[in-house]
Amino acid sequence: MQPASTADNENKALIRRWFEEVWNQGRTELIDELRAPDAIATGLGEGGADFKAFHAELRGALPDLVVRIEDMLAAGDRVAVRLAFEGTHLGDIMGVAPTGCKVRFTGISIARIADGKIVEGWNSLDRLGLLRQIGAFLAVGGRA
Repeated sequence: MQPASTADNENKALIRRWFEEVWNQGRTELIDELRAPDAIATGLGEGGADFKAFHAELRGALPDLVVRIEDMLAAGDRVAVRLAFEGTHLGDIMGVAPTGCKVRFTGISIARIADGKIVEGWNSLDRLGLLRQIGAFLAVGGRA
């Protein structure tokens, strides 16, 4: 196996910082520092939701949110991460009033980085798992 390039290590450090500071610490002022102004994010919600609105909704619904990086791979201008999200449902999310339930769900995100900023992101979150945990609907077989 070849050692990681300097660019790969810098890109991975940017993504670690993104999840630790923007998500775990809620430092919204860093969004514009770490993300290009014209960055494109897919997979955040209906109709290509605005990232800042998505961030505010998720952190508002799960104010104690912790995002843990389970795996990270970098190659060229891309960084892929497998994520675990944990928090307590204390605010509205996807039309569901707060339940006080502890939730855990997973996701995968791939970011493209240019000039030290995130310029594009593809995201897949287990929204179904989240909705089941907060009782939004019954699972197949009648159990939540």
